[in-house]
Amino acid sequence: MSILNVLLRPDQLLVAVDTLAENASTGEVSTGAKLLLIPQHNVVLAARGSTQFFLRMYELSLQASFRADFTMEQLMAELGLVIDKLWPAYEKAADEAGLPRASLGTELVLGGWSPKNGRMAATAYAKHDSAVPAIVQPLDGGLASPGEPLEGIPDSFELVDVLAAGRLQVAWLNRAVGRQVAGGRLLIASLSESQAIVQDLGAL
Repeated sequence: MSILNVLLRPDQLLVAVDTLAENASTGEVSTGAKLLLIPQHNVVLAARGSTQFFLRMYELSLQASFRADFTMEQLMAELGLVIDKLWPAYEKAADEAGLPRASLGTELVLGGWSPKNGRMAATAYAKHDSAVPAIVQPLDGGLASPGEPLEGIPDSFELVDVLAAGRLQVAWLNRAVGRQVAGGRLLIASLSESQAIVQDLGAL
């Protein structure tokens, strides 16, 4: 579990994640980057859920980014199909490790500058069961996961507000689960047409 927030407008994309990582088999806690850049195309991939699955999707996305005909739109179209193709192997590995399938799940966001459309764009993906195709949702304005603690709070790109929202979500999520499943620090990636910046906004 973790938090994943996206703010989107035509000239800017902001993605925020926490850094708490937990080994599902041992319970060991560490720090992990749940957002990673493909800088040559001004693209970011971020995740909530399995970090191992996220890292595999990032590896494949990074490989795709070296294609001469690479476009973000094509990667967005392919990503849901790739998730569906890889998910059975992920479930099998979880079974072999003795992890309950109910604990499996991933939410991914791919976004960045679209030269084709002259604006920022982002798509969200969710997967929980190999029997059901990945949910693919182009974003219009943003995404908050979990969204419940932010209901009624207006979206804001101000960094102090982004950090405050993250703290609300972490506190709510940890209470809902009954233990610490999110936390650490809040990392953000802020992308515009010609710039990608990763910042640590502080402790959650």
